[in-house]
Amino acid sequence: MIEVGRICMKIAGRDGGRECVIVDILDDNYVLIDGNVRRRKCNIFHLESTPKKIDIKKGASHEDVKKEFSKLKIDVWETKAKEKKERPRKIRKKKVHEVKEGKTEKKKAKTAKKEEKKPTDASVIPVTKKESKTVKEEVVEKEK
Repeated sequence: MIEVGRICMKIAGRDGGRECVIVDILDDNYVLIDGNVRRRKCNIFHLESTPKKIDIKKGASHEDVKKEFSKLKIDVWETKAKEKKERPRKIRKKKVHEVKEGKTEKKKAKTAKKEEKKPTDASVIPVTKKESKTVKEEVVEKEK
């Protein structure tokens, strides 16, 4: 009794108690349904067939099912597409202590300290481990 166009009652799940029509037979246990339910794959054991049948093609669109259901005065499940909105961008907040000039007093002080710490003599900065030993030895010898 499972055939394309057969009107059934969904007896299980979220859409239980609503009328639907079989749009396509997928395999021995599953069919594609549409109507006053969400268009989806459904187990045949969750359907109760009725003697009513409508004339639709295999794999009929939602619009075709809607026309046939309106002739029988049965409601049809309507979905509305979500409106596409622009993704909200995260706006960074300005720090409380920032000055309109662009740099804060704290930033100026930090940059001044960094400049003081920088060594001016190139011989103090070791390039490799071997050179670092020799540079340290040279510094020790110069101090003596």
